[in-house]
Amino acid sequence: MKLFIPIGTLITLVGIFILFRCIYKVAKARNSKLSDDELKTALQSVVPTNLLALFLSAIGLMTVIIGIVFS
Repeated sequence: MKLFIPIGTLITLVGIFILFRCIYKVAKARNSKLSDDELKTALQSVVPTNLLALFLSAIGLMTVIIGIVFS
């Protein structure tokens, strides 16, 4: 069970990295002079990646907690 802690930490860090990548993409899209429709399309393309990142972060944190509780 002690192996769950580093594995969960790694999964959480990957999720956070992907979240920061999503933030960067959105900031880049907002700063470029796109029309409203193009901006909406660009932002909608980031939503699935953002949800994946949140899912990974949550699963990673749950894994860390399980590792701590059962160690």
